[in-house]
Amino acid sequence: MTEPNQNEKETTEQKPGKISLQEAMKRKLAEKKQAQAQANNPLNQKAKNQTMKSQLTKKPNNQRRRMGV
Repeated sequence: MTEPNQNEKETTEQKPGKISLQEAMKRKLAEKKQAQAQANNPLNQKAKNQTMKSQLTKKPNNQRRRMGV
């Protein structure tokens, strides 16, 4: 599936000038598919599924103590 897209890109990049709307849409779709494939890559999953930090490590709010309430 990726080989025809690469071949089409090579042939269209060789000729200078305007490209058709259809060709532009094909290129954009190919770029979008590549981006989605990279986003679904298992190497990037680690960054998405980070564990939450405990909120017990937060500094307590001592505003009441400062105000004398």
